[in-house]
Amino acid sequence: MSSADQNHTIRQLLAGIKGFRARYYERRPDSMRQLVTEGQHPDVLMIGCSDSRVDPALLTQAEPGELFVVRNVANLVPPYQPDGSYHGTSAAIEYAVRVLKVGHIIVLGHAHCGGIQGLIRLRSGAPDQNDFVSPWVSIASAACDPYITPSDAGTDEERRKADLERLQQFPDMVERAAIRTSVENLLTFPFVRERVEDGTLEIHGWWFDLDSGDLWAIDMQSKIFLPVE
Repeated sequence: MSSADQNHTIRQLLAGIKGFRARYYERRPDSMRQLVTEGQHPDVLMIGCSDSRVDPALLTQAEPGELFVVRNVANLVPPYQPDGSYHGTSAAIEYAVRVLKVGHIIVLGHAHCGGIQGLIRLRSGAPDQNDFVSPWVSIASAACDPYITPSDAGTDEERRKADLERLQQFPDMVERAAIRTSVENLLTFPFVRERVEDGTLEIHGWWFDLDSGDLWAIDMQSKIFLPVE
């Protein structure tokens, strides 16, 4: 990218901030003042992907203060693991549930997810050159299991090639299975499970189809994804 292109990109971002200020601070100052003086009270924690094409606030057309959002590669939720290490997503979950008292947690996945493609390559045995991405996406490794060929199907190289081909045929299925894994991992957090069981918190799994703009949601009883009308 040339220096001129870089400057254009920054100018666009600055223009966007000016537009935001005009829309909310100049035309609707009371709403922003209330958010400052009374703090945020979102009812929804949205766990989304870092993918630039799937911005939760843009997709839902949410207003400032309506969503508490954490985004990461492949919109994953790790299992509960309070080991003193750095856990950004888990920290956001804890803050949303314990401090903000949100009533809903939504795991928002999407089609053509690069993180899931990385997981597929990882499970197929492709060379791993990532320091952080591969260990992270391995959280959802079990999402690939239904599409892995039997271990006795030929040589290691033949299996690796067959696994990659099979998984690449079903990326949307792996994406949805990864959402199920994250929903299940949410329930390993004691403070999440407690509120789900007492009826004050609901968990949702959503998958957004980038090709059509359709939204699919998981049925929490059957664990099947159904289109949202």
